[in-house]
Amino acid sequence: MSSAESEAFRARLGGSFSGILKWEALDALWGKVKTGQWYFYQLGEALPEKPLSGDELAMRIDALDTLLHHDHEYHYCGIVYADDVESPALIKVYDPNNIGSSCSRSDTPSPPGWILSTVPPSPVEIFVPVPGNRRRWWQRYFHGK
Repeated sequence: MSSAESEAFRARLGGSFSGILKWEALDALWGKVKTGQWYFYQLGEALPEKPLSGDELAMRIDALDTLLHHDHEYHYCGIVYADDVESPALIKVYDPNNIGSSCSRSDTPSPPGWILSTVPPSPVEIFVPVPGNRRRWWQRYFHGK
């Protein structure tokens, strides 16, 4: 990835996003995502080399959705953000166990746990290690199937 592409990605990542507040709205967003090709990046892991589509993408979206519903025990979502809800190209998903300040406008806002992008992502620095139990849970879906 060129420096210009990396800078463009970072600018988009820091741009304007809409929060997905209702679980039903998240279901609709996932329905749109599952029809495309997406880079699925879990921060703290290696950058994805290729986009996912079809069954493999659906499996990862479903696993992430299960995790969000299980660990974010609220009647609202509020931890998923899309650059465009109707035609998304970049989605930030915050880990329910490490939300930090997802809507912060500070110089160092908390990074998301996952990024879904239609273009190759550039590395995003995280400031705390991914907990071992989260890494093991998620690796079942990345490496166990």
